[in-house]
Amino acid sequence: MNKLFLKLIILLLIFSVSGGASEAQTGPDTTTLVYKVKIDKMIAAPLWRSVKKSFVEADSVNADFILIHMNTYGGQVDIADSMRTLILNYPIPVLVFIDNQAISAGALIAIAADSVYMRPGASIGAATVVDQTGAKMPDKYQSFMRGMMRATAEAHGKKPVVKDSDTTWVWHRDPEIAQAMVDPSIVLEGIVDTGQVLTLTTLEAIKYGFCEGEAGTVEEVIASAGIENYTIKELKLTGVDRIIMLLINPAVSGLLIILIIGGIYFELQSPGIGFPLAAAVFAALLYFAPLYLEGIAANWHLMIFIIGIILVMVEIFAIPGFGVTGVLGVIGIVTGLAFVMIDKIVFRFGPSGDGVREVVASFAIVVLAAVLAFGLSLWLSRKMFAPNRLFGSLALEKSVNQADGFVSFDMDKLAALVGTTGTAHTVLRPSGKVMIEGEVYSAVAETGFIPKGTAITVRREEQGHLYVVPSNKA
Repeated sequence: MNKLFLKLIILLLIFSVSGGASEAQTGPDTTTLVYKVKIDKMIAAPLWRSVKKSFVEADSVNADFILIHMNTYGGQVDIADSMRTLILNYPIPVLVFIDNQAISAGALIAIAADSVYMRPGASIGAATVVDQTGAKMPDKYQSFMRGMMRATAEAHGKKPVVKDSDTTWVWHRDPEIAQAMVDPSIVLEGIVDTGQVLTLTTLEAIKYGFCEGEAGTVEEVIASAGIENYTIKELKLTGVDRIIMLLINPAVSGLLIILIIGGIYFELQSPGIGFPLAAAVFAALLYFAPLYLEGIAANWHLMIFIIGIILVMVEIFAIPGFGVTGVLGVIGIVTGLAFVMIDKIVFRFGPSGDGVREVVASFAIVVLAAVLAFGLSLWLSRKMFAPNRLFGSLALEKSVNQADGFVSFDMDKLAALVGTTGTAHTVLRPSGKVMIEGEVYSAVAETGFIPKGTAITVRREEQGHLYVVPSNKA
């Protein structure tokens, strides 16, 4: 009995130890997960795609922090606005490491983060809105940017400052300093004089509350943020991601425009071939689909382009020639292609001189692509469809002559052969060749089949065709 009781005690002890060990092995992981996002290129559609995908993946892996590794001179304002909105509304802390520059739209994104760290010698600011040539945009654009910078700074709220037992609430990031990065007319005593757009160095940004500290590496940023025992994860782009980012690259988009317009022009010049139009449609899918999926191309862009394609197809297949329908179709295609390239901020403020210039510039790019496409189409048509070329058999010869084996027959001569005899020069099934008086003629067997070498008699002639029967049935 005592031995049995002792065994039970030992088993209970073993179960307790094993259970405790199991609990220790399966306990919660205390490692902090930091998800790193790179913003080290021009702020445009390809970068926006990778940033969105990174934030989604960070959420799916339950990241504790997001660290944006930034070095950019800016880019498109509408895409920067989308990025800063994503950061402001993200549920976990977002850190930014300015590894050299956060200029223009980059400054807007940086000050949206919860904490900013800067490399020695880095800078942040210079957020005036400019066009593609670098010229300053009208004041309504600057007002829009000032408002975004001010609102982004205000979103971080105020913090208490105690001095001489008095508590004063001050902005964590001063909105006046933020908008001074846009407007050169703002004067802040001791910070910026009139006529100058504000750009802060690392030490200045720390002094005025736009930087939490100085750091030289990502590891120093993480340590400065008080994060210990961490792992870093970042987005690994798939093959599909790389293809989409390649397709929405402006240079590739330009090549696709050339292929679209060139294919349509080639089809108009050579109706009935088919594959130039198919190539143009395929290029259009590659051009619009990634932009539409990324929210860059709007529904009305696609509608204008599709209507243009339909009008061109009507011109090709229903009313051949090149009239009003074809012209309207080409205008629709060019308009759809051009409007996709225009910064969406232009459409927010209505007509303006700079907005018109940007629209004209976009149309000029498409027209230039069209001219290149026309020239390339003409060159290819000569190289590929001329006789003895790769697709020369698809093109008709301009003329025929007897030296090339083409013989024209006198209709009266054919009629005179009715009743004459000859032999089947080839098998007639029912068409073939017959030899009469030493000359070869095309003929049709009325009986449906005549073997080669069979004696034949010409029964009749109709519309240049001889109709024959075996002589034993004549």
